Amino acid sequence: MTAARTLFVTATDTGAGKTLAACGLLHALRARGLRACGFKPVAAGGMETPEGLRNEDALALQEAGGTDEPYSLINPCLLREPAAPHLAAGMEGRRIRMADLDVAHRELASRYETLVAEGAGGWQVPLDEVWTLGSWVAEREWPVILVVGMRLGCLNHALLSAESITRRAKLAGWIANVLPPQMPLLEGNIETLRRRFAAPLLGIIPAGADARAAGRALDLAPLGRFLDPPPPPEPDEEGEEG
Repeated sequence: MTAARTLFVTATDTGAGKTLAACGLLHALRARGLRACGFKPVAAGGMETPEGLRNEDALALQEAGGTDEPYSLINPCLLREPAAPHLAAGMEGRRIRMADLDVAHRELASRYETLVAEGAGGWQVPLDEVWTLGSWVAEREWPVILVVGMRLGCLNHALLSAESITRRAKLAGWIANVLPPQMPLLEGNIETLRRRFAAPLLGIIPAGADARAAGRALDLAPLGRFLDPPPPPEPDEEGEEG
């Protein structure tokens, strides 16, 4: 099987609705007939379960993908404390190894058509003294989907995030996630972002929606070229028979 396309889901800030949107994307992709899997490269905040330390968001992605992949592949780096990843890692006396994230991604990508990778925090969250999650994603050239939590202050957060993303990566689309209580002038705020973003609005997730409802609220059509399988490599002219 051709290696999977990867969509990276980030958000304006923590609590904006990354996990809901990422799970919605997984449901929408599966409804389209694609083999899709969730991927949470780095998670900060773990809970003890009979199976060991687990992250709630990573478990939600695992469920939305409907796969039986090992948790260690879905979430290769799990930190116990709910804090910025580099700080949570420092509390445990460890470092976040990019190579570990790459190995897990490569293994999942070999078995699926599409991966939905969910970030931790926002685009510029640090992983160590050098890397941010955004710089790691940009180096891998994954298209990015920005989730905007629709609440007071979201315009500034959304526009700054989009500006930062587009400096290094492709902003493939954005999702408006309506947070309770509904903000004043919701429609006007969404229209303001629609006019100012070059990337398409993929959907408006209503307040109180679950993952399946979020998936029904999304339109994948604008993502078409990001979901198509990559073209086959060009033939090696030197290796062709003359």
